[in-house]
Amino acid sequence: MEKNLKINQEIQEQQKIKAPIVEALKNAYDNPTYQFHIPGHTKGNAVYKEFKKLIGEKALSIDTTDEFDNLGTLHPATGPIAEAQELAAKAFGAKKTFFLLNGSTAGNLAIGMSLTKKGQKVIINRNCHRSALTGLMISGAEPVWICPSRIEDWSIWGSIEASKIEKALQENDNVGLVWITNPTYEGVVSDIKSISEVCKKYNVPLVVDEAHGCLWNFNPHLPQTALKLGADIVVHSLHKTGGSMSQSSMLHIAKDSIINPDNVEKALKLLHTTSPSLMLLASLDSARAVLESKSGQTMLERTIKNAKYLRSRLDNIPNLHQLKTSFGYMTDVTKVFIKIDGLSGKRLESILEIDYGIEVESASDVGVLILCNLGNKHSDFVYLADALEKIASANHKDIYYLENRKHMPMLEPQIKMSLRDAYYAEKETISKADAIGRISAEVIAECPPGISILLPGELITEAHMPYLNDYEELEVVK
Repeated sequence: MEKNLKINQEIQEQQKIKAPIVEALKNAYDNPTYQFHIPGHTKGNAVYKEFKKLIGEKALSIDTTDEFDNLGTLHPATGPIAEAQELAAKAFGAKKTFFLLNGSTAGNLAIGMSLTKKGQKVIINRNCHRSALTGLMISGAEPVWICPSRIEDWSIWGSIEASKIEKALQENDNVGLVWITNPTYEGVVSDIKSISEVCKKYNVPLVVDEAHGCLWNFNPHLPQTALKLGADIVVHSLHKTGGSMSQSSMLHIAKDSIINPDNVEKALKLLHTTSPSLMLLASLDSARAVLESKSGQTMLERTIKNAKYLRSRLDNIPNLHQLKTSFGYMTDVTKVFIKIDGLSGKRLESILEIDYGIEVESASDVGVLILCNLGNKHSDFVYLADALEKIASANHKDIYYLENRKHMPMLEPQIKMSLRDAYYAEKETISKADAIGRISAEVIAECPPGISILLPGELITEAHMPYLNDYEELEVVK
């Protein structure tokens, strides 16, 4: 009886939650046609056998692009794609939502390209993603750098103060945009409401790269999304934590935004592939449907519960420390940044992977970042906590402490040329040792987290060297 009731509830929920692209792809699969169009593998018939075995014939049979099988188009959005974007806008609380291929990078490029112009100033945080820099290089806009607070004992950036944004707006004319990353890669949260109030006071649009916060709108135990706090545009990497496939993201225009969505779409049309993957688009549609569903809500509640369980276990492990809200920083509970006395983050990452088969999101010279994901089981966290207990009590040697090596760029850039001029200037490649005192002609930003070590137009100094251990040569302005 209970089993039948549960089945009926699941059927009712599936009928209530729509996923237009998923439904259109299913219809195309159920009603096959003779295919004389791209992609040339023709439903997997011309694919390497081992690859077909690995991903399955069904996946290859629905690997198609827009315009075919009544699937609609991406630019302009029509049919099931348009309907899916409208449902996403409603779910996230936006006026308009665009599906992104090539990750949030595509969204950041479009923002730079459509909303800024040559010579215009953009107030932007030092720990922005490299794609934001690329967007400014495309437009020729000039960054005005804001350095967030530093959490020195963790060697990471902290929150951005609204007073710093206001000071930059007071000191600079011709500011076209304020562009903020929130949360930080490690989950530190800024006061976006105060920052948005400052931006409105000066009538300057606020863009928030909320790549790592796409779950926030779906649970009250998580920070509030910038779409509710006054931002004009928000970018979400659904593939990072929201459950979509790698390379798929969303860009949202807020309901009361002063930005014209058409300008953003024109840029996206230029930047996007003309053969968008329906599988990636369907995965965005699917992720949104899951997050809105009752089962998705249960999944997210379980994720937060698992994160709290992990944190409670970590609090009781001697020699292990975790970054948490009680230190005075607002954080996302699902992003757990830890360090163990006597071990660098890179050494800890290595022990976890080699000895325990555990892969973490990233490692710095200080600690490792653990993501508590929707798809993790409670037993995963029990195993992880047990492993960390053993590591913290063991006597592991750490060769990384013998090296002059750093992994999280924590420097204030000394700008000598504009981004665009330096990138397109005549260049030469020289040894790293000879590059001190020269002007960088390239973006160097290791991913993760994609924060620049050097950017075009920046003076190369001795302080950069510990971040460049893996480089023998650098490209500089000639």
